[in-house]
Amino acid sequence: MPGKRGATLLEDLPEEIVDKILIRLPPKDVGRCRAVSKSWRSATSTPAFMLEHRRCQPLLPIVDGQGRPASLVVLRDAGAVKALHHQQLWPFLPGYKPLSQNRLRGACDGFLVVSQGYKFYICNPVIRKCALLPRPEREYNTIVGFYCHHSTEEYRVLWVSRPDHLSNSSLYVLTVGSDRPRQISVGMSTLSSPSAEQDLLSKLLYSSPPVHHHGSLHWGLFSYGNITGGGVNIIVFDTEAESFRWMHGSIHSQPYCNWKLFDMEETLAFWCSSSERSSMDVWVMQDYKAEIWAFKYRIDLSMVEASRQLYLTSFKKKKRRPLDSTVQYLDNMVVLNERELLIAFNMKNVLRWDIDGKFLGIVSIGKSQYCMSLTHHRLQESIVPIPGHDMMQEEYEEHPFSTGHA
Repeated sequence: MPGKRGATLLEDLPEEIVDKILIRLPPKDVGRCRAVSKSWRSATSTPAFMLEHRRCQPLLPIVDGQGRPASLVVLRDAGAVKALHHQQLWPFLPGYKPLSQNRLRGACDGFLVVSQGYKFYICNPVIRKCALLPRPEREYNTIVGFYCHHSTEEYRVLWVSRPDHLSNSSLYVLTVGSDRPRQISVGMSTLSSPSAEQDLLSKLLYSSPPVHHHGSLHWGLFSYGNITGGGVNIIVFDTEAESFRWMHGSIHSQPYCNWKLFDMEETLAFWCSSSERSSMDVWVMQDYKAEIWAFKYRIDLSMVEASRQLYLTSFKKKKRRPLDSTVQYLDNMVVLNERELLIAFNMKNVLRWDIDGKFLGIVSIGKSQYCMSLTHHRLQESIVPIPGHDMMQEEYEEHPFSTGHA
């Protein structure tokens, strides 16, 4: 009921209305609500609330600033018109640390897997918690995948491991919260010999991070391999059955030299370019079961540079620092939202591009426009605790994995 002055207090609203309001708040504001009211702390701490709250959060692309001035950063909401020209990035790992010591290995449902030297951690940067991950008892271990096993709701890490550089590789799976990885077989009927299995594991080691789609992980083979004969080859790992298969797709266009898989608003897609890297063609999966791809659009270098020059001319009276070199070639691409793309160029810069062909500005980390690369990982902010580590989670006083939220 309204108070004495006629104002309706939040506590006066029906419980289901309060829940709908709380679930739409950013994580930072949920933390503030927990500090204000015991009933709100209780309501926002249930597993059902935390899971639904995570589902309401956007997927934020992660950019690597390579320690100058920040390491990993997330790009925030760019929906406001005033933010279209120059979007600031928030620190993900504040302060400089050598790139070799901190590497992002995977992201899934708000959890990140990060390596620091020979140690591997699962982290939730929103609640500033992390836990050490047990690794296979071998000398060389590489994480090639991180996923949720939906039938058990377990989070699992996929490793390729070997005792030394000259030995054969093996495949291991670690369930987050357990103390020992278990070995699994590749389980692909088309592999005719042990050497073919080793060849597949080697491809996983040197491929770009997998794309999550249809309950599977997808690796596009060879970032710089020719797409000959109009076909693409993809390794698929079914996260429920924990088995591998090949996916082949036919495309009818010019030969491409460089290509990479990415997620385009919950659709499997890949970009590809010629050896000159003067344009990028985007293809999307039209029929997943039939493995049919459809051409979506082309981003041409001359179009990008012309739009950039028009942008600089439009804002020449304002104090903006223009890029000191032209767009010479295109390197990489990820989706920012349903209308915008992030495009890496000249091996060090990132720009924002509207799908209608409009240049929207250069991405900066603080005052720096340089030394950035796109990771193809995304963070969906979550207040869910790390599973199976209730008594083992560490909270860093300096908050090394903070996204700015309490």
